[in-house]
Amino acid sequence: MKCAMVGLGMVSGTYAQAILNSADITLDLIYARTTDSRDAFVQQWPDLGARAANDIDEIIASDVDFVIVTTPPNARLAIVERLARAGKPILMEKPVERNLQNARDLIDICAQHDVRLGIMLQHRVRPVVEQLRLLLDDLGDIHVIEVSVPWWRDQSYYDAPGRGSYARDGGGVMISQAIHTLDLMLSLTGPVKTVSALAATSKSHDMEAEDFVSAGLRFASGAMGHVFATTSAYPGRGETITVHCAKGSVTLDAGTLRIDWRDGRAQTLGHAATSGSGADPMAFTSDWHQWMIEDFARSLAENRPCLVTGEEALKVHALIDALERSSKSGTICTVEVV
Repeated sequence: MKCAMVGLGMVSGTYAQAILNSADITLDLIYARTTDSRDAFVQQWPDLGARAANDIDEIIASDVDFVIVTTPPNARLAIVERLARAGKPILMEKPVERNLQNARDLIDICAQHDVRLGIMLQHRVRPVVEQLRLLLDDLGDIHVIEVSVPWWRDQSYYDAPGRGSYARDGGGVMISQAIHTLDLMLSLTGPVKTVSALAATSKSHDMEAEDFVSAGLRFASGAMGHVFATTSAYPGRGETITVHCAKGSVTLDAGTLRIDWRDGRAQTLGHAATSGSGADPMAFTSDWHQWMIEDFARSLAENRPCLVTGEEALKVHALIDALERSSKSGTICTVEVV
């Protein structure tokens, strides 16, 4: 299948490598606001054979099968609306939008025009995740969940115009970094019912939004949990999800699983992996993006939902919204059911 890409920022290189590695997808057209950005991308990725489009209209008029959108969150709504009106399926970089209501509006636009929308939450396709899903069935009833995202970002990362601001990004560590782990947690454990959170900006950074959040979680299943996420944990360590169950506990640590059964058995599965937890936010494999892009293409051919639809991604936005509301109000807040 043929695709186009709108937005050529930091993450565009990961998409480029993913498409280059794919036997089934080609990148025909790329577009960014400036000619310099478009020309630089074409020169950097000559093997892709992509052409620079002069405007969005050129992409709309083309015969590409879908469009990848990687612009900053504040620049997406108008682009998505134009693409949706033209009937172009859209695979979009996370988050959906800057806040829960804007995310709903964007998803509604695609639904109104019967256009497929997929969201790049690629941590769901890490190789060990499917093994973890099967293990949870064997481990029995979930009692307690621990989530830790101890990442690091230099101040130079936040010095980029708009980064870590509410106007451009919609927030800080929750919506830009921890969203991946929170989304994966929800896909494994089911919905969170209520939260009690503290979100703040630490002494590590000069930025508008939060670089730290700690929260207690009460799940709809009756399980309890805790989430800690920051970009102030130098030099940055891999994110973990630990699930304590009736028959034992399992920890997902980047690419590995550690299982401690209550009968005394211990197992380790998987291999070490990086996810951009340190100063270089792009230090992770393009494989997960490749698998998500290929699944999106197959979903079009097979007329089925893709791995992470807009509606599915709305669940993690509702959780982040509740964490923000709880921190601001100093109260326990209910997560909206979406």
